[in-house]
Amino acid sequence: MGEMAVPDDALWGASTQRAVLNFPISGHRLPMPFLRAIGLIKFHAAQVNADLGLLQDDKRILIQCAAREIADDKHSSQFPVDVFQTGSGTSTNMNINEVIVTRAAQLAENNGPALHANDDVNLSQSSNDVIPSALHVSVALSLAQELAPALATLATALHDKAREFAGVVKPGRTHLMDATPITLGQEFSGYAVQMDKGCERVARAVSLLCELALGGTALGTGLNAPASFGLRMCAAINAETGLKFCSARNHFEAQAARDDCVEVAGQLTAIAASLTKIANDLRLLGSGPRAGLGELSLPAVQPGSSIMPGKVNPVMSEMLIQVGLYVQGLMQTVMACGREGQLELNATLPLIAYCLHEAIQCMSQAARLFCDRCVVALRADTAHCADLAEHSLMLVTALTPRLGYDLAAAIAKQAQATGLSLREVVLQRELLTPEEIDTLLDPFAMAYPHRTRSGT
Repeated sequence: MGEMAVPDDALWGASTQRAVLNFPISGHRLPMPFLRAIGLIKFHAAQVNADLGLLQDDKRILIQCAAREIADDKHSSQFPVDVFQTGSGTSTNMNINEVIVTRAAQLAENNGPALHANDDVNLSQSSNDVIPSALHVSVALSLAQELAPALATLATALHDKAREFAGVVKPGRTHLMDATPITLGQEFSGYAVQMDKGCERVARAVSLLCELALGGTALGTGLNAPASFGLRMCAAINAETGLKFCSARNHFEAQAARDDCVEVAGQLTAIAASLTKIANDLRLLGSGPRAGLGELSLPAVQPGSSIMPGKVNPVMSEMLIQVGLYVQGLMQTVMACGREGQLELNATLPLIAYCLHEAIQCMSQAARLFCDRCVVALRADTAHCADLAEHSLMLVTALTPRLGYDLAAAIAKQAQATGLSLREVVLQRELLTPEEIDTLLDPFAMAYPHRTRSGT
């Protein structure tokens, strides 16, 4: 395509520079975990090619030295191509190849063997199998190393709060209306299990990404690659990462479809929904301090108003809610991308990589901050919770087995209309003895109907 002027301080070459000029779209670059994974693939490809007798050892050493630097995030400024580029990610694959060639020459002080970006660095590979494989490797690593620990830490904190609040009786609420009693600990146990299930979803998402397209080259046929290349690459990547990747059972599916990524997007959507639900609930339970529910005291992390002195807002919940909405939007994009594969290639790979990594990074950081700056410092207003529970009209539910649904409903309506307590209405109607009423209308007993206060 003719000559191309490249900046003097750039490690990339003509292919990359053309992409920079062709795609000045968003300013968003591909995530470094994704680029590091390509560097990792190039490192191990050089070794596998050398082991198979396809690459000279002096070239292998130089490629591996330069590729290792990329895998170690030492050249992040050298990957300028916009995320909105060629849909196969060829521009980014060539960007990596060119940086390796230039960096190898620097390391050899221009006295080593001349490397070719395609013939040597890209040997036994195609963008069409490298980029999908880097997508799977990088997302699996980010899930395992970033999101899983963040959710596990949050789950532990929520379990701790569930135990701390086990004896705090309060009204339950359905449809935002008063319901039968529950303990704050029971409520928090639900949040904790949501995060336990979030960790399980992360594990499932990692397993969904286990198949790699390496060895399929351009279309899945494996043209220009040794038959054992994919298997050897998976073994090498597994030894370094500790994960369990395998060669794709069908390379045509592995390169033409992105169904695995769509399924991962579904798991991340569910996790985002869990985080949003928890954040919304804590915001409601902490509303007030005098005109809201006021059952929880949320930590004050910053002033809440530029005009109302002393106002404190549930900013950590609001942050997490916004992250949840953002993540779900990103995952809708991934799902749409999954439909965009035509024939032997899905041409939205860079966008899928960007969206998945952005979602994982945002959720991981948000979950950690929400845990550290909100959940661990939560306090319950035990007296207020007990007062609300004791005056809840839905305590009448415990009278139903003795008095029947219709009479219990009439008692509740009379109490609401007159301002009397349920106890006063029942005594006025001479339906039960005071002792029977006290036993039946015990909020704690209603929250734990199958055990006593001693826990038996």
